[in-house]
Order: sequence, then structure tokens, then C-alpha cells
Amino acid sequence: MKKVGVIVFPGVNCDVDVFHVVRNVLNADVRYVWHNETDLSDLSAVVLPGGFSYGDYLRAGGLAKFSPVMKEVKNLAAKGYPVLGICNGFQILVEADLLPGAFLRNKNLRFVCKFHYIKVVNNKTIFTRKYKKDQVLYIPIAHGEGNYYLTEDALKEVLDNDQVAFQYCDKFGVVSEEFNPNGSIYNIAGVLNKNKNVLGMMPHPERASEEILGSTDGKSILEGLIYDSLEKVI
Repeated sequence: MKKVGVIVFPGVNCDVDVFHVVRNVLNADVRYVWHNETDLSDLSAVVLPGGFSYGDYLRAGGLAKFSPVMKEVKNLAAKGYPVLGICNGFQILVEADLLPGAFLRNKNLRFVCKFHYIKVVNNKTIFTRKYKKDQVLYIPIAHGEGNYYLTEDALKEVLDNDQVAFQYCDKFGVVSEEFNPNGSIYNIAGVLNKNKNVLGMMPHPERASEEILGSTDGKSILEGLIYDSLEKVI
């Protein structure tokens, strides 16, 4: 049985959280992967955690995309292995061209840290299959550059390909600018690649995977990723 890899870039601060959930909550094999590693052949899935890789110099994720490990992450993604990027991990996946778009500073130019509601838009993926379509989740966000941007043409392509995984909303699932915490286009909180095996999301599912944290709504995102990937290699 292969392992789930948690990529550790200099400056990330959510790697331990993700590792804990995968190993202690979901009881799966997991290991830390240092950013300069070039052999990921023992892995069945990869998580890029949140934080401030390389201090967010240049821009969030702008330097991490050059780390040696990213070539191997791209290879795994191309082979169909699940890749999940959370917060800064999402930003890295965008910078590495594994996901479309770009990131801007939050619309209010402030760091936002709080629980927020998101709605499941596409529940036919390995990450979201345990949820119902339009199900509302209560998951923390914590970011200063979470304003996800797509050109008009890129947004159309993303919508046509059903690549939107989550949208920011209120507790009833209403999607509007009023419930958009950062200015993201189309209230997008999470987006997929065309093959649906790469997911980037700004909310932190690892921080909503145990009752003691106030919500378990994020647990199934990591659970779906893990058990789908392990089924492929057992």
C-alpha cells in the first residue's frame, strides 16, 4: 500500500495539521515530502498544505513552483493521481499551471481568518463524492491573497467543464457578493483541473475534520482523496 505525501515547502505552517488528520483521524499511511525531493514513486496522492511558502516573496506560490518536487507533482497529476492544494497549496498549483487562473489580494486588503460557509457545486469527483450537490459546508478560511481571478474566457471554460468545486455562500447556500469573503470571481472557493484529479481550495478542510475543532465538514474531502487513491494501488 502506497502513502499519501504532504509536501513541505520552507514557510508552510499547515503541514502538521494535514499529516495529523491523514494519520490519526483517517488512519492512512502518510509521510512528509521535503520540497527538494525528486522521487515520489511511493506515493498514491499528494497534498500541498497552507502557509507562506518561501515567505510569499514575489507573490504567493511564486517561488514554490520552482521547487524540484513540483516536477514530480506534475508527473503524478498527469498520471491521474489525486493532488490537493489547500490555501497556499492552491496558490502554488495555480502558479505551476496545474490549475487555471491567478490570485490577487483580498478585496478588502485585509487578512481574513474565520469559519465560512461554502457550497458543493460538483459532487462527482474523488474529493467531493461523499457530499450531496449544493450541500453547505462550514469550514475555516485564513488568507490574505484569496481573491481568485479568471479572465472572462477562462471562466467560461471552467464553467463549461464543470470545474468549480465549491462556492462561498451563506448558511442556506445562497451565493452572492455579500457572502464573498475575498472578492473571488463567481464566488469560487475551490476549482478543479479538467481531469478532476487536481483540486485547489482556499478553505482548510484539515481544520474542520474533528468535532473538537467545531466542524467535521472538511473530513470527507481528505477521506475521499485518500481512499480513492489507495483503492487504485492495493
